[in-house]
Formats: sequence, structure tokens, C-alpha cells
Amino acid sequence: MKKLLARVFSVRYMLKPSQRTDKPLPPSKDVYARQYRMSWPCALESILVSLIGSIDTMMVGGIGPAAITAVGLTNQPKFILLAVIFSLNAGVTAVCARRKGQNDHEGANRCLRQSFILSLSLSVLMAILGTIFAEPILLFAGAASDTIADATAYFQILMISIVFMSVSLTINAAQRGCGNTKLSMRTNVVANVVNVIFNYFLINGIWIFPELGVRGAAIATVIGNIVGCGMSVLSVVRHTHFLDLRGNVSWGFDRRTMKSLVSISGSAMVEQVFMRIGFFTYAKIVAGLGTIPFAAHQICMNIINLSFSAGDGLGVAASSLVGQSLGEKRPDMAIIYGKTGQRMAFCVSTVLFFVFIFARHFLVSLFTNDASVIAMGGVIMIIIAFTTHIQTAQVVYSGCLRGSGDTKFVALSSFVSIGIIRPLLSWVLCFPCGLGLVGAWLGLFGDQTMRLLFCMTRFCGGKWTKIEV
Repeated sequence: MKKLLARVFSVRYMLKPSQRTDKPLPPSKDVYARQYRMSWPCALESILVSLIGSIDTMMVGGIGPAAITAVGLTNQPKFILLAVIFSLNAGVTAVCARRKGQNDHEGANRCLRQSFILSLSLSVLMAILGTIFAEPILLFAGAASDTIADATAYFQILMISIVFMSVSLTINAAQRGCGNTKLSMRTNVVANVVNVIFNYFLINGIWIFPELGVRGAAIATVIGNIVGCGMSVLSVVRHTHFLDLRGNVSWGFDRRTMKSLVSISGSAMVEQVFMRIGFFTYAKIVAGLGTIPFAAHQICMNIINLSFSAGDGLGVAASSLVGQSLGEKRPDMAIIYGKTGQRMAFCVSTVLFFVFIFARHFLVSLFTNDASVIAMGGVIMIIIAFTTHIQTAQVVYSGCLRGSGDTKFVALSSFVSIGIIRPLLSWVLCFPCGLGLVGAWLGLFGDQTMRLLFCMTRFCGGKWTKIEV
């Protein structure tokens, strides 16, 4: 068994003969050490942000299931508005990682400055549109008479934070591409801790603060995002880092940078559109089941985000390492970092599997004391446990493909899996088959499985290693 494990985790056995180069491979210990140094801040950041988001939902849950539903209904509309920023940031990470590998300081900073301008401009436009059309957007999302008032108020206040959130996300995407994952981690963790602190004061009216309920949670989010944005900006106005907004690099748009950004971000935008439409449709299907099932669904989505967050952290690190390796003309190392990321994801997922199985009712009860919601959520947690390995694996494979610039394929797989398979399968299982909320989560399981198969097949084919950025 010891020899088998050594072979599975050894770098020497991760490459096919056709993938090897004449350059020596570093020891397995060094590869995992570098991957760990890059991954743990990303994974810890994602997990802590997810945990803090869960705490946020727990605090709102104290008001009642209708409040959980009201806040949950705003998630997908918010992410639809942010889709263009997420798309831009996929390009920012890939381009900055490639320039870092090429040791092109000027090229990386040109990318940062141009993406900063784009992010700021687009987020202001989205904030205005979201504020004006908040109520019709949320009615379309499935808000009912008992949730529309709180959902609209929450969403309109949240729109203020989108500008600060977008700028922070873009700067952090550039930092991750250059390997500065700790800076991004500190920014997001502090911002979310501030959010939770003000949640405590503003939701329940503690100390000198008024009791604002759902509106208080939204205001706390705004304050947290302002703090996070300030920290992100400070990280790129010091002359001690690879990325620096105060250097002599031009703020003007140049053809090379924009071509690379548009090529990657354009495909990522298509992916985001399909993802958000699919997620929006999926949430709307679940909202049609009623307030109690949607509350249980929202709680379980918070919990499964722990699994996603662990994989996402490893995926972000793999994306950066893949981009840097390809910039250094080492496609063999890009493949190795993708495979070591997979092995680390498998270990983390195994731990989460047992936690989700044996602590399922306890985890759901942290969010609510409603017995019907806890019972319903406990069943869903079993599906979540069996989804964990699949989800983390596909997130790491997707991260590798994005880091190489192969965003067109990721967009296509998202269109098929999230845009078609998840909502269609969920609707069929929910209503014609009569499985209700269980059917919706089986649809999610099917979506994750298909995306894993698509991305794993593409990764193993190796065409992504030949993409120029």
C-alpha cells in the first residue's frame, strides 16, 4: 500500500512519455510544497469567506425562514450583474500569471491598470441598473408576497457595495495571477469579518445601533466591501510588489493587453452568462417549491459552498501555477501542477465527505431551529456528501484550463452542463417525477458529474498547453 501511494503521489509518474521535456523535474516534495504555499491562502480564504457567509445566513435565519428566503433570492441576480466582472477577472488572472512567468513586470502592470479602469466603469453601470430594476428582477427570480419587500430592500442596498466589491475582486485576481495569494486572503477575510461584526449590531439593534433586520445585513455587507476595497488598493500602491499602480507604466489601453484580455475574458463572459442563467433558472425552480423548501435549499447551498471553496482555492492556485509554468515554457510542469492539485483536492474532499455524512443534521441546525427545515436539509446533506469529490475535482480541472487561456472550452462545457442539464434535469425530477427538493439536488449532482467528465477529458488531451496568451 505504501508503494502504491508513493507511486500515485510521485511527480515522476504524472507525465506520459510524449509530455516529457529535456528539462529535469523538481522533486515531488518541492512541487507539493510550492503548490501548498500557493493553495493554502486561496483555500483558507475561500473557506473562511464561505463560513462567514454561512454565519451571515445564520444571523438572518434568526429572523425566520422568510428572511433566509428573501436574502437567498438576491444571490443569483447579484451574480448575474457581477458576471461581466468575473469574466474580466478570469482574463486578468491568466494574463498576469503568464506575464509573471515571462518576468514581464511592465506587461503585468498594464493588464492591472486597464482592467482596473474597466472594472470600475462596468460596476458603476451595474449598480445603477440593479438599483432601478430591483423589484422586477426579484419578482422574476421567484420572490413571493411574503419576501418581496425585504428582498428588494436588501438588493438595493447591496448594489452600493458592487462597485467596491468589483474593484477589489479585480485587483485580487491580478495578485493571484502573480502568486500573491496571501494578500487576497487577508483582504477578503478582513472584509467578511467586518461584515459579520456589523451584522451583529445592525440586524438585532445591539448597543447604539438600530434594529434593521434584513436591511442591516445589507448595510453590513456594504461596510465590509468598502474595507476590503481599501485594503486591495493599498496592496498595489506600494513599490515593494510585482504589481504597482504608482509606477511609470502607462494607464492607456494597448492592443497587446486588450487582445489577450478580450480573448480570454470574452469566452469567460459566455461561460458566466450560461452559468448565471442556469443558476438563476435552477433557483427559480427551487423557489417554486415554496418558502420552507427554499429555506432548506439555501442553507444546504451555504454548506456545499464549503466543498466548493476548498476546491476553488486549489483551483485558483493551479490556475496561477499553470499560467506561470506556460509562461516559463514548461508545459510539463503545468500538467504536473494540475495533477498535484487534483490529489490535494481528493484528500480534502474525503475529510469533507465524512463530516457531511455524520454531522448533517447538526450542520443544518446551525442555521435554523425549524424542525421541518432541518429534516429536509438532512436528506440533502447526503447528496452533498457524494457530490464533494466530483465538485472539487472539476473545479481544479476548470482552474487549470482557465489558467492556460482555454476559456472557450470551459464556456462550452458550462453551457451544456449548467445551462441545459442542471435546470432541465432538476425540473423533470422536481415536478413530473415528484421528488421535490431531492430532485433539484440530484440535478445538481448530474451537472457536477458532466462538468467533471468534460474538463477531465480536455485536460488529459493536452491541447490547452499549446495556447498562446
